[in-house]
Amino acid sequence: MTDPILMRRAEAVRHFNRFYTQHIGVLHEFLQKSPFSLTEVRVLRELALGTVSTATELARTLGLDSGYLSRVLTSFERRQLISRRQSEADARQSLLAMTPVGRAAYAPLEVAALDEVRGVLSALSAAGQEQLLEAMRVIERLLDRTSSRSPVLLRAPKAGDYGWLVHRQALLFEAEYGTDPRFEAVASQEIAQFVLQGDPERAMCWIAEQRQSIVGGAIVAALSEGTAGMRLLYVEPESRGLGIDTLLVTQSIGFAQRAGYEKLVLTTCGALDDGREVFERAGFGCVGTEPERRFGRNLLTKTWERTL
Repeated sequence: MTDPILMRRAEAVRHFNRFYTQHIGVLHEFLQKSPFSLTEVRVLRELALGTVSTATELARTLGLDSGYLSRVLTSFERRQLISRRQSEADARQSLLAMTPVGRAAYAPLEVAALDEVRGVLSALSAAGQEQLLEAMRVIERLLDRTSSRSPVLLRAPKAGDYGWLVHRQALLFEAEYGTDPRFEAVASQEIAQFVLQGDPERAMCWIAEQRQSIVGGAIVAALSEGTAGMRLLYVEPESRGLGIDTLLVTQSIGFAQRAGYEKLVLTTCGALDDGREVFERAGFGCVGTEPERRFGRNLLTKTWERTL
């Protein structure tokens, strides 16, 4: 690894890993002063939840070596914590189930684990708890390869979301195009004007949310009596290619039509031909292209229009 930025980020991840594992106490040989290791508790939890029924499913869900898992399950069976029976659908598979003895052994572990987490949360304010949960949701969304299959919800903004839209777009635009702080100032003005107008019949903001984490957004507001403008359309980099931009554009078109506008206009300001395919599929045409110096960079400004 020779990239100094990537090296610095890798070290930051390792630092967090050390901190977190020490904080939750998983370096201890046994958990909750019980005879079960952390891995054994994870296996018991999956069986207690009933989300898996075979060793193959357990190994896939928990990312465990099949040989190691087999030894764990054999130990559980010997201690009468689980039972096995042959699957009628596939004779090669055994269906696993917790016994009453197993449920009785796992129950106090679940209670103790919840008490431990409540203890951690109770040391934080309500705002701190929400900040911690949001950070965890972001980590899970970014690292879980199945996140892309999770449904996307479009909702109205909640407290803090307008500021979040400005915050994220300022960071992303600076990272992708190297813009200066003037972009953030312009985005803040756009949001402030939208909020202060406060006309739900003629203006709307959508927050795209996936797994309780914001992955995009857009606003539509009046430019004139017959023309609406779509502003601050964005999708998080790791969520691009999932159709979220198309969903936001489609919602914007539908709202503008219902609000009685005759035309919907949007402007892109990027170094590349951003969004062209999405806009053209949605019926927009490019009516103007102009290279200009904005936000400390040479950018290509394009104006797109769609008759409603």
